[in-house]
Amino acid sequence: MTLAEWIILALKASLFLVVFSLGLRATLKDIAYLLARPMLLFKSILSMNIVMLGFALAAASVFPLPLPLQIALLGLAMAPVPPILTWKQKRAAGTSSYAISLCVTASFLAIILVPLAVALADAVFQEEYRMPSIRIVPIVLISVIVPLVLGMLVERFAPATAARIAQPVGALGTALLILAALPVIFVTLPAVWVLVGRGLLLFLALFTAFGLLVGHTLGGPHAHDRVVLALATGTRHPGVAMAIAAYNFPDEKAAVAVVLLHVFIGALVAIPYLKFARIRAAPAHDLDR
Repeated sequence: MTLAEWIILALKASLFLVVFSLGLRATLKDIAYLLARPMLLFKSILSMNIVMLGFALAAASVFPLPLPLQIALLGLAMAPVPPILTWKQKRAAGTSSYAISLCVTASFLAIILVPLAVALADAVFQEEYRMPSIRIVPIVLISVIVPLVLGMLVERFAPATAARIAQPVGALGTALLILAALPVIFVTLPAVWVLVGRGLLLFLALFTAFGLLVGHTLGGPHAHDRVVLALATGTRHPGVAMAIAAYNFPDEKAAVAVVLLHVFIGALVAIPYLKFARIRAAPAHDLDR
């Protein structure tokens, strides 16, 4: 296998492991959380899939963004919620059932919503964007559904084992994602570095900051729900975003690197919000005691 093939395999494995660790803590009740709360489901889709797509379309229309950055922003706005943020949601006292349900629901809805969003981008920019549902299904199955079900089976039949390995497996998946992303960014560094002077870091940071604000606002009256939706809106599943970029612009290798770079930029921008969320959550914990 070539280095590129190993990197792709590592990226897929990292997401598989993180969602598997999520499944080790999940129940069917967790998955059905949003089905019992249709208004919260509507606000979640509005926040992640409509408002953020509008932000990306507006940024690409108003500002002369370089093509790799434009592709990355659109891909990130179209992609479903990222499993890699569930550990942050837990640390920030986010509702775990909501995070699990949102991960699953958003991934399933991506099969319909991503092609619709791509068609809208095509109508706006006349770039002949394409992303058929058949290309989304394998990504959702491999990166979300299969590892989640496997994790839930372990939790069902070996709960002690599930509790013991959940955190190490999740940490391994996150570390593997970072290790796989770094070579891609390093190889494309000359092309990416040119984009830095054209607003790359600024717009990636704005994407996350705006997403945090929108998600926190639409997350409802409960502080824990706001945390989950804020983090889910501000950062996205890199697998789908990279697939959109590679399918429509196979020669724009820098676009894939920009998507992966957002994993790091998004994490940095989210740090102040996570601290804010933990401080706000502290009084609620005190009242529960």
